[in-house]
Amino acid sequence: MNTLEQLRAGELTGSRRIKLACGLSEFPREIFDLAETLEILDLSGNALSTLPDDLRRLRHLRILFCSDNQFTELPAVLGQCSQLSMIGFKANQIRHVPAAALPSGLRWLILTDNQISELPAEIGRCTQLQKLMLAGNRLQSLPPEMANCTRLELLRIAANQLAALPDWLLSLPRLSWLAYAGNPFCENAAPTPIARIAWHELQLLHQLGEGASGVIHQAEMAEKQVAVKLFKGALTSDGLPGHEMNACISAGTHPNLIPVLGKIDEHPENVDGLVMALIEHGFTNLAGPPSLDSCTRDVYPEHARFPLSAAIRLALGIASAASHLHAQGIVHGDLYAHNILHAADGEALLGDFGAASFFSHEDQPQAEALQRIEVRAFGCLLEELLERVNVTVDEKRALKILGDLQNACAHENISARPLFAEVVRRLDALTAG
Repeated sequence: MNTLEQLRAGELTGSRRIKLACGLSEFPREIFDLAETLEILDLSGNALSTLPDDLRRLRHLRILFCSDNQFTELPAVLGQCSQLSMIGFKANQIRHVPAAALPSGLRWLILTDNQISELPAEIGRCTQLQKLMLAGNRLQSLPPEMANCTRLELLRIAANQLAALPDWLLSLPRLSWLAYAGNPFCENAAPTPIARIAWHELQLLHQLGEGASGVIHQAEMAEKQVAVKLFKGALTSDGLPGHEMNACISAGTHPNLIPVLGKIDEHPENVDGLVMALIEHGFTNLAGPPSLDSCTRDVYPEHARFPLSAAIRLALGIASAASHLHAQGIVHGDLYAHNILHAADGEALLGDFGAASFFSHEDQPQAEALQRIEVRAFGCLLEELLERVNVTVDEKRALKILGDLQNACAHENISARPLFAEVVRRLDALTAG
């Protein structure tokens, strides 16, 4: 975090990245003194409602965050910033997105938690767009021109007012991570019955972690160690925590999913929560989430390597879990390495249902398209594993088979991709061989 005093004193000269959150109501003109070097500007958490008309003077600016401010319109001046590829205006009061506000090189646009009812048709000109975050708005439809956004990989449209998923969306060649829960066309399925666990039966011990949707604690219940997730209740970039909880419960049991033991009852502050099995020691996250530079791809530890046998076992476990979810009418929506816990031998658990959505098997074409979108996400996972496997001479054939499967899962013709039942069959055969 930087300060306005540092900026005005010239202490930030030469900076490539600055962050100012100090109650700003006007854009500090001193920022232009950094025009020769500044690439990333974060003005989130202020009281801004406009940006200067000459913002393009920041000619190296690649990334701009202005979340948690008071904008009612996405500033049109953004479209004049030739290098700008990532824009984040989460949690403002934006109602209008002018066509002029969209730079031609836009890759990542975050407009979560605003009041947007429509997007301009010109968004279809953003052919470099890979990541689009629109959860928690008032969208009733998506412009058909978005069919031209053929590089789009991640789309969050949960908690809007969409009447349907457009057909063109389900044929985008690279779409892999889709969240759409909380729209009129996909009202949540009836909650699956689950045990109720009274709050007084739990003794919280210590915090294990915190995500966008909630906080996870280690706890004791009837002399047994468990994990307790308490949901925050606020909208996340993926959608609403209530939808996550419903999907997590409805997923049922599977060896590669974290078991849900019950739903918390009688919390003194009416906080929603789940009691889950405590994960054994030895499990770690497979990777970290995407970075600003990687955009849609996870970031692995620099020296991460896996025996081929462990990679195959991991892939089989995750494919089997995804196949199980699809059979329940659930797409995970965030099938990523950073949502996978794994052990050294390849045992794996798929977690984080924040982007999960329900679908109906009755509409078979749509159901299969949604499943095959998620298969591409699995193809990305396979690609990442293949880049990091250690292979012996005797494993060359298995490596080729796994590579062929990866190519099939990532095929740009959605209908050419296998469903997860076929993926599991092929991986089973590979482990047997």
